Amino acid sequence: MEKFNVEGMHCAACSTRVEKAVSKVPGVDSCSVSLLTNSMGVEGDASPEEIIEAVEKAGYGASLMGGEAAESRSSDGSSVREYNERLEQQKKALEDKDTPRLRKRLITSLGFLLVLMYFSMGHMMWSWPVPQWLDGNHIAMGLIEMILSAIIMMINKDFFTSGFTSLFRGGPNMDTLVAMGSSVSFAWSVFVLFKMTGDQLTGDSAAVMSDMHSFYFESAAMIVTLITVGKMLEAMSKGKTTDALKGLMKLVPQTATVERDGQEKEVPVDQVSLGDVIVVRAGESIPVDAVIVSGEASVDESALTGESIPVDKAPGDRVSAATVNMSGYIKAKASRIGEDTTLSQIIQMVSDAAATKAPIAKIADKVAGVFVPAVLIIAAAVTAIWILLGQTPGFALARGIAVLVISCPCALGLATPVAIMVGNGLGARNGILFKTSAALEETGRIEIAALDKTGTITKGQPSLTDIVPGEGYTEESLLSLAYSLEKKSEHPLAKAILARAEEDGTPFREVSGFKVLSGNGLTGTVDGAELAGGNLAFIQTKLKDGSGPDPAKAQELASQGKTCVYFSEAGKYAGMMGIADTIKEDSPEAIRELHSMDIKVVMLTGDNQVTARAIGRQAGVDEVIAGVLPGDKEAEIRRLQEKGKVAMIGDGINDAPALTRADIGIAIGAGADVAVDAADVVLMNSKLTDAAAAIRLSKGTVRNIKENLFWAFFYNILLIPLAAGLYTALFHGWTMNPMWGAAAMSLSSFCVCMNALRLNFFKLHDPGKFAARSAGSDTGNEPLVTETLRSNEKEEDAMTKTMKIEGMMCTHCEATVKKALENLDGVTEAKVSHEAGEAVVSMTEDVADDVLKKAVEDKDYKVVSVA
Repeated sequence: MEKFNVEGMHCAACSTRVEKAVSKVPGVDSCSVSLLTNSMGVEGDASPEEIIEAVEKAGYGASLMGGEAAESRSSDGSSVREYNERLEQQKKALEDKDTPRLRKRLITSLGFLLVLMYFSMGHMMWSWPVPQWLDGNHIAMGLIEMILSAIIMMINKDFFTSGFTSLFRGGPNMDTLVAMGSSVSFAWSVFVLFKMTGDQLTGDSAAVMSDMHSFYFESAAMIVTLITVGKMLEAMSKGKTTDALKGLMKLVPQTATVERDGQEKEVPVDQVSLGDVIVVRAGESIPVDAVIVSGEASVDESALTGESIPVDKAPGDRVSAATVNMSGYIKAKASRIGEDTTLSQIIQMVSDAAATKAPIAKIADKVAGVFVPAVLIIAAAVTAIWILLGQTPGFALARGIAVLVISCPCALGLATPVAIMVGNGLGARNGILFKTSAALEETGRIEIAALDKTGTITKGQPSLTDIVPGEGYTEESLLSLAYSLEKKSEHPLAKAILARAEEDGTPFREVSGFKVLSGNGLTGTVDGAELAGGNLAFIQTKLKDGSGPDPAKAQELASQGKTCVYFSEAGKYAGMMGIADTIKEDSPEAIRELHSMDIKVVMLTGDNQVTARAIGRQAGVDEVIAGVLPGDKEAEIRRLQEKGKVAMIGDGINDAPALTRADIGIAIGAGADVAVDAADVVLMNSKLTDAAAAIRLSKGTVRNIKENLFWAFFYNILLIPLAAGLYTALFHGWTMNPMWGAAAMSLSSFCVCMNALRLNFFKLHDPGKFAARSAGSDTGNEPLVTETLRSNEKEEDAMTKTMKIEGMMCTHCEATVKKALENLDGVTEAKVSHEAGEAVVSMTEDVADDVLKKAVEDKDYKVVSVA
């Protein structure tokens, strides 16, 4: 996508006109114009020159974002220096240049306007004193008002230049309405002033006094002044909506300390090359993405992830640009520089999202395309109708002018982009990145969440979960034996044992004669005794005394999806260990939050049925699809899409096809680059609860957009008839002075921007937001998780009992009975219905009927039968 800066846009009609003009250029596949950032994103093979020419023919200015730096890009990517230059230009493009200019213009206008109002209203209405030669000299008073209003109109000439230029080019915009409203007021007043001279000559003093009350000079001046107030307020609030993006850009480090020729040297960050060793002391910002080669540090990553607690880093760990070394001294090898750093990618994603358009914005675009011409026609019709009804030309013109100035396509044009920008900024501050505006809008509409298992629901690395010593051994002695044998192994299961042993400070003995027997296990010798570890079949060949593992315990661990490793010492059974890829601490909570928003959760995994079922039950998913090959995940997503909108959440290379196929792809930030590239949303914190937060943020942003659009439409629907005088008969002469119309129009855009800024206070991590049902509480509103475990293999039948219960009246009763039953040992789930008056209880073992009955009746419900 090529990006362009666009100059001269003032409202939604402007952005729509630019978009249409560029879309007609041969070779342009798509074009998206952002009124908020005055930018444009274009996809296709049309040349920048052709695109810029099309924009200029439409009456606006354009330049390629990045200028010469962008044009000098090499085929293999820009240099770090070129990237920094582009970033600086982007910073300048986001600077609020309008507010200081409009403030100066407003102050000057107000100075002349106060003088004008003194003469036009102060003297005429409240008899404020004027020089004696002016007292009673109505023509001189009219001339003073004309000169002062002309000066104010000249100060605000931008409205007239833009408005009439757009009108003559066939694309009227908001400035056209303002310019015409002010110009008609001024022209009518000049006409009345000339008429006054004739009445003065004929000595018709009554007509002269009437002419004085027909002046609209103050309206002509007030309209442009009040619109300038609105423009300044709008510019100020628009500037705040881009604060998140500007804040990210300010984080880009400027210098780095590099170790060269054995010496530390501070250099500009654009002189850091891949492989350079950088030095970071306590309190310093890390300049580039790197891998620690020596030293340890506590790193504050809140700038990128939103997490306030520093993360401990050691050799081999990755660190990112713009994070801060809170304590310690480290040396790290640069792995990503310039636009490849994590920070730069975040900036790019937020910037791209601002440059794209959400689907909901098409509503405002369609309206804006016809809105201004329609208003011009309505204003002319209103003026003509009032004249035909016998009203004076002055009254009729006032109604037409009020219609012109009350209309506000600005509010329509800002309704979507300001909310999108604030929503994106809030997400970025919390480590949730939406790549496009469409992704931000659509994420909240998903109905099914498909989750990868390894690295998404689980930690993605085996952990030692169970130590079951044999006769004559303790957990400590078995762990020491396993540690000694596995220390030289590179197997993932061995790493789980080593990690636990090192964590516990377990002692080990030196092993000699170490051997790896592929597919079976390991052997070695300690103090003349042979140690062995591996699968059951292998260990049984080593046992000489008839000892062995407890089959029931081994079956229990296997049913939980754990891999068992068995050990022997000198021909005697020593014990077994259960190793599993444990679920992340936040996974069950994340799935409960998804359920609370009525989202069905499906787990897709290539793992075997037993392991998948065990993990699925622990996590609380609705459906498990196991034994799925990488290529089949995409097919499963297509199958799920027949039932509703699907989000795929994953982290691996094998998830990329499914992430692309899904309506919304959500990548775990710590996952493979290809998964991140394929996704629409990236969770930088690698926390599954952030997926639920992303959905809530999407829903909150769309709600804010709808509020903005509602008020923008409602404002025009309500006030245009008032300005036209339609309420005159109904409400005893209600009309709107054009000046009040200008004030109302100015405030409307400001209010839209301020409403969008409320999103900054949105609590995206609050499980109560958009919850269709509570995520679980003592009030009985527990998650309604249905365990429908589906796999490529036939499932075993579950043990169930059906209880007929009287006395349940509502969902609260259901939840109370459900909780009472599920607290019993052996009960995995209770499906309770107060309408059917029954509970279907699923069990892993036979629970006595009396026990089930007592649990329910203790809650004051009557059990009729248990079958």
